[in-house]
Amino acid sequence: MYVKTSPFLNIGERGRTFARMNATILLGTLKKSGLSNTETLCEFLAGRMARRDIRCEIVKLVNHSISPGTYSDMGEGDDWPGILDRILRSEILVLATPVWWSNQSSLMQRVIERLDELHDMVLSGEGSPLDGKVGGIVITGDSDGAQQIIGNLCNFFNGIGLLVPPYATLSVLWERQAKGADPTKEELLRKYESDYAETADRMIQQLLRYAPALGGGAAGAFDLS
Repeated sequence: MYVKTSPFLNIGERGRTFARMNATILLGTLKKSGLSNTETLCEFLAGRMARRDIRCEIVKLVNHSISPGTYSDMGEGDDWPGILDRILRSEILVLATPVWWSNQSSLMQRVIERLDELHDMVLSGEGSPLDGKVGGIVITGDSDGAQQIIGNLCNFFNGIGLLVPPYATLSVLWERQAKGADPTKEELLRKYESDYAETADRMIQQLLRYAPALGGGAAGAFDLS
């Protein structure tokens, strides 16, 4: 039985039992150390996912050696094949990025490039290993740029077979997240909890609602009637 944490309909509250969902968050922060707004928001989201019994793993891309290229395995020293394996074993994939000059971070762009071979499979008629999985987007910034990034990433998700449900984005644009603002982690978490908890819960609800193991995915949303 799921614990109800938001005003939105809880999928488990009508007596249905579902397999536990697995989620992978690819964290595109450029910071190897120190406080990261995007990492903190991902931890906030992962904590709320845990309340819905979702296993969530955050992969901090900057801590991995991800070779440039457009194939799934670029040879010796490339950490991407292991990351891709985590993605394929998850029902939910979330891409998380800060805004830099109205675009996703360079690390998130590398993720797009490394998943390009899956699009090659689609073009050849094979279908994508991600068909029917669901995707979400997390963005942090200080003023604008989120809409363009959401458009870019949704277009990419569509090209590799991932379904992005309505309301499956969590964007926090706040001046205290500006470069050099130096908020504390406690300050960030207070902001996220007070202003974005409901948005995060709705995002999670939608990911669960459309996830393939719940009977949704590409075939349509789960019938809650």
